Amino acid sequence: MFPLTVKLLRVRETSDKTTTETAYYLLSVALSPERFNAVVRQHWGVENRLHWRLDVVLNEDQDRTRLGHGPHNLAVLRHMAINAMQKEGSKGSLRGKFKRAGWDDHYLNSLLTLF
Repeated sequence: MFPLTVKLLRVRETSDKTTTETAYYLLSVALSPERFNAVVRQHWGVENRLHWRLDVVLNEDQDRTRLGHGPHNLAVLRHMAINAMQKEGSKGSLRGKFKRAGWDDHYLNSLLTLF
């Protein structure tokens, strides 16, 4: 069975301009328009939460690494760090956990054992 191609037209209107974007998706099963919309919104909700964490907690937007494999390697390390912090299970903010890992070698070692 061949994947289904779906074309999605996004229109964003602000007070001074209107922008239009076309996105294409490959689906393995046919979805109703309502279900497809829910799936796309859910995906972007997950993406937006992750990118918010990367920017707010790790200041990713301030990183100026641009050459070679550096940007990709640092992105992988950031994702691993956030995953370890979430898996660790103690209460507290992600930012607080990062500070604690910098101050407390025992806590840092406990995080590293999660890998």
